[in-house]
Amino acid sequence: MPRTGPAGSERCAWSGMPRQPLSLCVVGERLCSTEEATAGSGTYTRHGFIFSSLAGCLERKNEDNELPVVSVVRDSESQLLPNVGAVVTCKVCSINSRFAKVHILYVGSTPLKSTFRGTIRREDIRATEKDKVEVYKSFRPSDIVLAKVISLGDAQSNYLLSTAENELGVVVARSEAGVQMVPISWCEMQCPRTHTKEFRKVARVQPQFLQT
Repeated sequence: MPRTGPAGSERCAWSGMPRQPLSLCVVGERLCSTEEATAGSGTYTRHGFIFSSLAGCLERKNEDNELPVVSVVRDSESQLLPNVGAVVTCKVCSINSRFAKVHILYVGSTPLKSTFRGTIRREDIRATEKDKVEVYKSFRPSDIVLAKVISLGDAQSNYLLSTAENELGVVVARSEAGVQMVPISWCEMQCPRTHTKEFRKVARVQPQFLQT
């Protein structure tokens, strides 16, 4: 929660005044305005302010005559968090006509100590013909999906994800017979036992993203 000053007035974690080099902050804490500093790693901007996207130590670095860069860093033993632009491996938990809910399991090839919630909205499933996308023809519960983090979303730890790139989408899916299906096109997978075909948003997986 943002820190408060006298009479309950909201106060930023860093107000531009001299302070100790490191100060602890929590997820979602307002650090300062975008007029006072530039957002660095471990932060995000919203409505003209910089917020912390993780719990850690606040750092401020001055570079030439530009605005100072505000970052939040974690100890090396702390858990890795998904950042905007990161490719993540996730498991589909539920779907409806508007989005798929997932649990994020890996950031790159690094497994997470605990899972984070994510959402893949209908409009973020494919890059083309977005108005024709149907969520149930793209994902099913228990599918393993490669996705990219595009936003921290509206709630803490609820990341917005995209599978719009060719390399992103379903990488592992099981048929109704419980058999792992094989991709036969960019939009279909097939059960090798029953030969039944099912629609999916299939990923063209790159070697560096394969989990072994």
